[in-house]
Amino acid sequence: MDDGGTGVFRVYALHYAHRDAVRGEHFYGYDPCGDRPMPMDYFVWAAASPRATVVIDAGFTPEVARRRGRIHLASPVDLLAQAGVAAGEVRQVVITHLHYDHTGYLPAFTAARFIVQEAEMAFWTGRHAGRGEFARLAEPDDIAFLVRANLQGRVEQISGDRELAPGLSVHHLGGHTPGLQAVRVRTARGHVVLASDASHYLANINEDRPFAIVHTLPAMYDAFDRLHELAGGPGLIVPGHDPAVLGRYATTPGAGGGSVVTIA
Repeated sequence: MDDGGTGVFRVYALHYAHRDAVRGEHFYGYDPCGDRPMPMDYFVWAAASPRATVVIDAGFTPEVARRRGRIHLASPVDLLAQAGVAAGEVRQVVITHLHYDHTGYLPAFTAARFIVQEAEMAFWTGRHAGRGEFARLAEPDDIAFLVRANLQGRVEQISGDRELAPGLSVHHLGGHTPGLQAVRVRTARGHVVLASDASHYLANINEDRPFAIVHTLPAMYDAFDRLHELAGGPGLIVPGHDPAVLGRYATTPGAGGGSVVTIA
């Protein structure tokens, strides 16, 4: 594919894990339909052009899945390979935030620099990270890997918005975590926004109802507005955990029960 130097990417969602859940788990505040089933899917994303390949997030491992009661369907690394992306050759991995389901396969990206918001890195190495609910949401070994990678010069801590390659940029949103960032990608369909956990489900953003895990509630509402501003049109905001992603876009079965979803 020749993009004429304009930075047009193909975007993939790699569906690697699943868990059963109910609606009441996914919204801040009381939900009168809270006992209705609302399963959660887990994704890693990739954006590839002739000039750059960027992976977004790194999933969790089978061991973490067993411990946390999740169903691990396939290795994200294997699904990336099915999409034509070799983990060991990737030069940039964006970590949208440092919850456990976004950091598990970082060691597989042996040649990469890891792009993380400075506010996110500071929080998870700071004094509140080990308290209560915060401690439950991160994997210590993953954070330790990033600390070592930082000392090796492999972590790029940014503050705010940044273009990483022509046609691909990260945008600091916060709300769900202090340094949550979304990724905006130029595609043949227009600008796609990989929302990650700024909107776990389409229902979060469509109903103006933040997810249940909150760091700063007003920032979660602001994040919804920013996602709309960044997207190139209807249908171009990709939620972070919604099984509807598998039905909205072209999906190819992957090894072990996972899937490779072509977003654009």
